[in-house]
Amino acid sequence: MGRIILPAPLPPYRVLTGMADRFGRTLAYRREAAGDLAGEITGVTDGAGREFRLVLTTQAQRAEEARKPHTASLSSPDSPRPLSAPSFPDTLPGTEYGADSGIRLSAVWLMHDPAYPESLPGAPLARYTYTEAGELLAVYDRSNTQVRAFTYDAQHPGRMVGHRYAGRPEMRYRYDDAGRVVEQLNPAGLSYRYLYEQDRITVTDSLNRREVLHTEGGAGLKRVVKKELADGSVTHSGYDAAGRLTAQTDAAGRRTEYGLNVVSGDITDITTPDGRETKFYYNDGNQLTAVVYPDGLESRREYDEPGRLVSETSRSGETVRYRYDDAHSELPATTTDATGSTRQMTWSRYGQLLAFTDCSGYQTRYEYDRFGQMTAVHREEGISLYRHYDNRGRLTSVKDAQGRETQYEYNAAGDLTAVITPDGNRSETQYDAWGKAVSTTQGGLTRSMEYDAAGRVISLTNENGSHSVFSYDALDRLVQQGGFDGRTQRYHYDLTGKLTQSEDEGLVTLWYYDESDRITHRTVNGEPAEQWRYDGHGWLTDISHLSEGHRVAVHYGYDDKGRLTGERQTVENPETGELLWQHETTHAYNEQGLANRVTPDSLPPVEWLTYGSGYLAGMKLGGTPLVEYTRDRLHRETVRSFGSMAGSNAAYELTSTYTPAGRLQSQHLNSLVYDRDYGWNDNGDLVRISGPRQTREYGYSATGRLESVRTLAPGLDIRIPYATDPAGNRLPDPELHPDSTLTAWPDNRIAEDAHYVYHYDEYGRLTEKTDRIPTGVIRTDDERTHHYHYDSQHRLVFHTRIQHGEPLVESRYLYDPLSRRTGKRVWRRERDLTGWMSLSRKPEVTWYGWDGDRLTTVQTDTTRIQTVYEPGSFAPLIRIETDNGEREKAQCRSLAEKLQQEGSEDGHGVVFPAELVGLLDRLEGEIRANCVSSESRQWLAQCGLTVERLAAQIEPVYLPERKIHLYHCDHRGLPLALISEDGNTAWSAEYDEWGNQLNEENPHHLHQPYRLPGQQYDKESGLYYNRNRYYDPLQGRYITQDPIGLEGGWSLYAYPLNPVNGIDPLGLSPADVALIRRKDQLNHQRAWDILSDTYEDMKRLNLGGTDQFFHCMAFCRVSKLNDAGVSRSAKGLGYEKEIRDYGLNLFGMYGRKVKLSHSEMIEDNKKDLAVNDHGLTCPSTTDCSDRCSDYINPEHKKTIKALQDAGYLK
Repeated sequence: MGRIILPAPLPPYRVLTGMADRFGRTLAYRREAAGDLAGEITGVTDGAGREFRLVLTTQAQRAEEARKPHTASLSSPDSPRPLSAPSFPDTLPGTEYGADSGIRLSAVWLMHDPAYPESLPGAPLARYTYTEAGELLAVYDRSNTQVRAFTYDAQHPGRMVGHRYAGRPEMRYRYDDAGRVVEQLNPAGLSYRYLYEQDRITVTDSLNRREVLHTEGGAGLKRVVKKELADGSVTHSGYDAAGRLTAQTDAAGRRTEYGLNVVSGDITDITTPDGRETKFYYNDGNQLTAVVYPDGLESRREYDEPGRLVSETSRSGETVRYRYDDAHSELPATTTDATGSTRQMTWSRYGQLLAFTDCSGYQTRYEYDRFGQMTAVHREEGISLYRHYDNRGRLTSVKDAQGRETQYEYNAAGDLTAVITPDGNRSETQYDAWGKAVSTTQGGLTRSMEYDAAGRVISLTNENGSHSVFSYDALDRLVQQGGFDGRTQRYHYDLTGKLTQSEDEGLVTLWYYDESDRITHRTVNGEPAEQWRYDGHGWLTDISHLSEGHRVAVHYGYDDKGRLTGERQTVENPETGELLWQHETTHAYNEQGLANRVTPDSLPPVEWLTYGSGYLAGMKLGGTPLVEYTRDRLHRETVRSFGSMAGSNAAYELTSTYTPAGRLQSQHLNSLVYDRDYGWNDNGDLVRISGPRQTREYGYSATGRLESVRTLAPGLDIRIPYATDPAGNRLPDPELHPDSTLTAWPDNRIAEDAHYVYHYDEYGRLTEKTDRIPTGVIRTDDERTHHYHYDSQHRLVFHTRIQHGEPLVESRYLYDPLSRRTGKRVWRRERDLTGWMSLSRKPEVTWYGWDGDRLTTVQTDTTRIQTVYEPGSFAPLIRIETDNGEREKAQCRSLAEKLQQEGSEDGHGVVFPAELVGLLDRLEGEIRANCVSSESRQWLAQCGLTVERLAAQIEPVYLPERKIHLYHCDHRGLPLALISEDGNTAWSAEYDEWGNQLNEENPHHLHQPYRLPGQQYDKESGLYYNRNRYYDPLQGRYITQDPIGLEGGWSLYAYPLNPVNGIDPLGLSPADVALIRRKDQLNHQRAWDILSDTYEDMKRLNLGGTDQFFHCMAFCRVSKLNDAGVSRSAKGLGYEKEIRDYGLNLFGMYGRKVKLSHSEMIEDNKKDLAVNDHGLTCPSTTDCSDRCSDYINPEHKKTIKALQDAGYLK
């Protein structure tokens, strides 16, 4: 029934008594039989049996009430215009619409609720007051708090001249003689002036920006056909005779056309300016049944007779099916995904989810109060969460099963002003008049934000009092940014809003696009940078650039469903064309569409064994089981076994247990040496890790930063403090350096510490690090100095360490266009034939191969080390090492290669067509697998060949000897040991919390460079390569600023300031280990439920151009829980999603994602994260529909209708 309560007026001879829809939902109306309200509806009973009383009053009753001595019961003391008895008439004059009976709705009461018969509310659900002219004066909620107020023009009844929300300033309006708004006045915000002319409206805001709307048509068919924007650009729109949008021309003159069904108005096709067409198909009920995309792929939907969705098939062919309990069920009872896994849902009579049963039969139950607010969540393994609300429906506390409570406070407008954690720590947020956060304070540290009249951030002030400032153009696009350290960046856009030029101090980057708005290449200071190429489907096929004089490229392959099947990295000498390095990873999908098989370069396939919808059960290498997992009823890992006897009697078996709150409690091995027990405080901070050899205890500041580490062992008790300035930059600790006077680094650039002196360039990049000479010590010129040099993308390309004016080591680094390091060359100092010490003539060369953002291959002159990671994680799982000699033995020619090389009589070889090579490759695979198809046998017969004859030509496969180890990691994913297949420890190490290696046992001289997730140790510099930056473990921070700027945090150098719980595998943005793994499972799951439900709706509706709308709606829905914990989890999930998409270089909503460039991905990530924040900061008084509607093109009527039908728009 949607939002319909009262029906439209009917002819006098018909009296509506009820309504029923196709699902059997009903509304029954009770009408007054006599008196002044005769015939009026005063009662409604819904299909759930709830009875509502509608209190109606007449003008005479309100006048009489106004004449009584105490009128406050009808009007709040702060009403915009108090009621005046002498001016309150008993009747109302007629209007241009006819007579006014004066009957108004004054209150709505809940009189009966079968689910809560004993606890009816003692106050109306809503209350309304009116002016003496019968105009709506104020709206009160169930707590009797005024939430809306209105002011009217006394000379023009019914004309609203002002309104406001609770706790917000009043917005005012002025009108002309024709009754049109000519001015809108918004205190502390933008005000607008409107000028009306023939077929033209000019809108000017208080920043003097002007927008002109040109219209055509009359009455209800008047449409805006031309729009002059504030920057002078112009867009056009075209409509058919029915006023429906048929074309849009952007400011660059590019035209997008919309084909419409003449009768229904449904969009049948969209043709973009580059000629690419998307087609839409519908059934007789105007429901979307299929979409054919420009690349030829198709998505489909099926519906049952009542119009319910029963199946949807994605672009890549996976089908999800929906089943309903009966003909009256609108909500599905089960969903079955492409893997065959079925989930069950149980709904209340009010449409609330009561129980969700996953594919394994494990259930989550939800409880609600009488107002529909969720009060409890009960999950498997005894995990529960309880929620409490005030009488305005705002969440006031969340309590877990152990009684730990987080409390929330609000201002009058409903903005969350304070969060009190279980230990009593308080974080506060202050807001301006319009609900924008202007400061946040936690642990005595404050950050503040300043906005202009347009609501744009113009200044940030960090905890040190330093400022970062921003400027915008007339269309609200960022054009200049000044960092906390004074670094200035500028941006320029074309008429359509695409970035065309960016300036970073002395670097000028130009961006170029094709007619499909896909980036094609960039230049930096006039020199070529990256180049992008696409195939006929529009899929990215390769990206290339020059790095240190080498042509480095990334190539992509896809299957016929548009799914990524392979990634190949190449490094060439551009002068000779010699291929110096090549690395390829291929991906395969099972029949259900799961990417469960990956083949690393020169390795057998890695196969992931899953159950249900993809929960990990085990891993095979080349068909041999290596790892098995056992999981609990929440699908958390409880047992991990490894070795040739993986499973029962495994040589390595790791058992994990969890606290009642869902946090990791212990990890125990069948070998005690690596046992660990974890202790947590009430806030969810990890405060203790205990093992058989030692215990570490962690102390935190009120802001959650790691302040100290205490190590306890027999005969040992050491406490190491960590001091930072207010903004999080490392300071000399006053306990260890009492003479230090440093209190802050205002520009976030640390100039010195106890060990080194640091220097930076204008981009904030570390350029020099020199041994620090203590006061009073004589300089001896033996101080070591590190020098760092970077390319135009701020990637470290050269490092040298000098002593006595001579280089001790030099290194150079190569990167692919995605900023992944693909190679390094290191020259070390050695004694030459004359006895002099100098750099080696021949460098040590290391090549790197990647699968997405994870380093999977390290190739040296002697060996190849390959790593398999836990799925969806940066925690390494399996290490595979193969000597180069063994690899060379394993190299053999394919059948096609051998026949081409030996196929001609003169010995010069032949070249086969690509189709023939493909046939031979397929045939070779069938012969090796001893399963030659009848089709292949028939083809061979046509060629006069036999299987046996061709099999004799196939070179035998040599299986190289490989060393396989399991990575045993800590809770973050930092390797602590390498375990052989027989359960022995082949390597082990101990680290501090920042990743510094404290000791190592390496009897077999294994190369193990991995540190914290995403990091690889470089011996030559002492730095850790961290995907997009280099990390200095001694400082616990990066040596360059964050490539994604403030999206990664206010401190552009910071690694997570609590490295016990936080990691940053991409070198971009901190991620809480707890969010990724186990901490605060309930908040995480609740956020996940909301976000994933919205995402499923997004996929189900499959409406183009709604990506940002659904981003906003999903996070706005989270905000309505008023739960800071859930909001933090949602924000973390948002970051993880963007990190994942960035890591995979993916963009888009449905099915196959479109590959983008490094810079495009960063821009898209920024946009998505900004939209997430916009939704997450929605004021409690604002509806999500209102908050997010700006992300929908108002001309897309079909999209709007679909969103309205789905309940997303009003």
